[in-house]
Amino acid sequence: MLDHKGIWTALDKLADKFSMSPSGLARQAGLDPTTFNKSKRCSADGKPRWPSTESLSKVLNMLGVDFSEFAALAVNKRSHQRHSSFGLSVPLIGLAQAGDDGFFDDSGFPVGEGWEDISVPGLRDSGMYALQISGDSMAPVLRHGDRIVVAPNERVKRGDRVVVKTSSGEIMAKELKRMNQNEVELLSLNPDYPGRTLAMQNVNWIARIVWVTQ
Repeated sequence: MLDHKGIWTALDKLADKFSMSPSGLARQAGLDPTTFNKSKRCSADGKPRWPSTESLSKVLNMLGVDFSEFAALAVNKRSHQRHSSFGLSVPLIGLAQAGDDGFFDDSGFPVGEGWEDISVPGLRDSGMYALQISGDSMAPVLRHGDRIVVAPNERVKRGDRVVVKTSSGEIMAKELKRMNQNEVELLSLNPDYPGRTLAMQNVNWIARIVWVTQ
């Protein structure tokens, strides 16, 4: 049976599984960031408050999680579904590591083993991986500790947020302004930093950012 404690515990477990806080989970679902705060789970007189069916539906749709999976979390039972709907597990790599030689092939895919894995909601492309942001050079869009999921298989287009690695080993997250066979023009995510224009011969690879966990 689903009870008050189980419902909130399941929401906390979902947030943790996808490397988010409860407020981050709400934000990603288009809700007020305080929707799932612990202070809102009981009224001032101690009566239990429940998440609305609308807010719960938005979270599950955003994550690509079936209600049966959520219910299994709420009652602390293993799901009997043949396939988990908790998204794809992808390797997590530090942004600083990504700039080193030997971690990626020429197409922008990670090589080797031993990476930590994280779950990504609603994604099924096995070629994806995650990078963990370090430093504040991409704030306020991307902050220290944020995790971005990139998809080397996907075609990039103007306006996409992308990760670019240069032949010198520099790696950066930018917005794609323009790209042709000769050069690529990038806009900075941080207004305090200038954009960049790179000759294509100096670019190792470009991968589209498809998910950000904050």
